[in-house]
Amino acid sequence: MAPGFVDTPLSASLLGDRLDARREELRATLPIGRVVGPADVAALAVHLMTNTAVTGATYDVDGGQQLV
Repeated sequence: MAPGFVDTPLSASLLGDRLDARREELRATLPIGRVVGPADVAALAVHLMTNTAVTGATYDVDGGQQLV
């Protein structure tokens, strides 16, 4: 799994006063139109743990940032 920016308390502490600007930039540019959150990462983790046919892959959890 390869998450991009995920809106977490750690991200907030790293970005400080630039956090709101980063959130707005992502909302405006990401194909999903919102910021990726911990629930998005967790949903993929649960899927990968329950799907025994998936092996050896990397999944980008970045809201489409790789496409932009």
